Amino acid sequence: MRNCELLIIGGGPAGLSAAITAAKAGARVEVLERGAHIGGQLIKQTHMFFGSKKQHASTRGIDIADMLLKEIADLNIKVHTNTTAVGIYEDGVVTAVRGEEEYIKFKPSAVIVATGASEKALAFPNNDLPGIYGAGAVQTLMNVHGVRPGDDVVMLGAGNIGLIVSYQLMQAGVRVKCILDAAPKIGGYLVHASKVARMGVPILTGHTVKRAIGSDKLEAVEIVRLDERFRPIEGTERIIEADTLCISVGLTPLTELLSMAGCKMKYIPQLGGFVPLRDENYRTSVENIFVAGDTAGVEEASAAMVEGCISGLMAARQLGHVPEDFAALAADYRAQLEALRSGPAGRHIRDGIANADL
Repeated sequence: MRNCELLIIGGGPAGLSAAITAAKAGARVEVLERGAHIGGQLIKQTHMFFGSKKQHASTRGIDIADMLLKEIADLNIKVHTNTTAVGIYEDGVVTAVRGEEEYIKFKPSAVIVATGASEKALAFPNNDLPGIYGAGAVQTLMNVHGVRPGDDVVMLGAGNIGLIVSYQLMQAGVRVKCILDAAPKIGGYLVHASKVARMGVPILTGHTVKRAIGSDKLEAVEIVRLDERFRPIEGTERIIEADTLCISVGLTPLTELLSMAGCKMKYIPQLGGFVPLRDENYRTSVENIFVAGDTAGVEEASAAMVEGCISGLMAARQLGHVPEDFAALAADYRAQLEALRSGPAGRHIRDGIANADL
């Protein structure tokens, strides 16, 4: 059994921000990360962030990751890579598997769960053909391993991720044949849509994939137009030759550990699915368990980092570590989140969070 003060599960933007904030407050922090490297989604994001200077606006995700990693090292935070948390039990014990065989038990005084989210899939005939990827997998191939997924791509999803990955594909020399979205209008920011449109890529709203075509691998995609009730309109089918179909239809919070720990959960569509109920300090219904990032509800990485700062600060306070500027820090973090969620674009997030209060 390994005793520790604050255990953070997940080494992505939320988890790292929580670790840094808690460590600066005086907490002794350890981080579990299932991958070989910490940084999460940041290490494959080559685009520049929005927000304010406090959320690293105009800085690329990969550079933000480097900044966080340096702070982690400077603060002597213990990081366990290749270590997957597999359970949180009623007695507070957290179990994890390192590598393929080593089984470890942790006994933390407090836990922050920042496990992120998984990509949603879409059901259509032949959706298991080689050449069909989630947008996150495409980013990993290109931006982490330097591998182009194919030559001709159809992108399904015109949210921010779909638009950004489309642009990154074109930067890598891949032809994006079109971007589809079932909704009647583009879901992502206009600045991202404008960039791909200026490069000649058609964005077809009110369209979806009817089927994938191919024998041993993807050869073409049949698309179809949808009516106002999202039903396929017969006679509008088109076949587009492509060797790659990239699916970007949303994310689902990874909350299995929280359910296992007995946290109260609720299905909130605006936040991506089942999420833990929590108070304004990101503490769940289980006293010593906090959440942050996409685990608490799917948003942009900027919001995930600020949520991590709040949960790290509050977990540290619960452990008896209260910095002199605690009140000012807490107020600043909350103001940053409010600004990120302001305006019509953030309305669904605000509505979702209102339903997630304990």
